[in-house]
Amino acid sequence: MVSKDIELKLFGRYSFKDVNIEDVGLKQYISLKPVVLPWSGGRHEHKRFGKAQVNIVERLVNKLMRPGKMGGKKAKAMNIVKSAFKIIELETGKNPIQVLIDAIQLAAPCEDVTTIAYGGAVYHVSVDVSPQRRVDVALKNIVVGAKQAAKNSHITIEEALARELILASKGDPSSYAISKRIEIERIALSSR
Repeated sequence: MVSKDIELKLFGRYSFKDVNIEDVGLKQYISLKPVVLPWSGGRHEHKRFGKAQVNIVERLVNKLMRPGKMGGKKAKAMNIVKSAFKIIELETGKNPIQVLIDAIQLAAPCEDVTTIAYGGAVYHVSVDVSPQRRVDVALKNIVVGAKQAAKNSHITIEEALARELILASKGDPSSYAISKRIEIERIALSSR
C-alpha cells in the first residue's frame, strides 16, 4: 500500500512545495503541479488556454526545442534543463524552480507596442500584455539569451541557461531577457 505523504519532486530532487509566485497576474498561468518528469505528451494541445495547465518547467523545456539544432529533441532539452538546474542549485543554494519563477516574473513585459493603420497612416500604440503572453515572451527571451550566449563562446548551453536564469531572477540588466523587457517597455512608453 502506498502512503499518501509521498512528495513528487522534479527530477527526484527539487520540491514544488515551497515555491511561491508573487505576481498575482501570472499566478493562474504558471502551473506548479508536481511532476517527476516534465513530459505531458502534448495533452494540452487542443484545449483553449491548455498550456496554462502544463508544468512551467516543461514549458521551458518546450521553448528550448526551437527550430534548428534542438528541434524535436525533448530528451536532450530535458537533460539541458536538468544540468542547468544542478548548476543553479550549486551556485545559489536556492531551489531552481523558485529561481525560474523569479526570472519569469521579472522578465515578463507588462506593455508592448502594436501597429494600427488608419486609412494609409500607420500608428504605433502602446497596449497591455496579457498574462499568458507575458509568460510566453519571458520564457522565449530566457531561452534566446541562453542560446546566444552559448553560440559564440566556450560555455555550454547548460551553463548559459543557468547564468541567464540566475541573472534574470535577480533583475540584472546584463541578462538578455531583462534587457529585452526594458527595451520593449521603453518603446511602449514612448508610443503612448
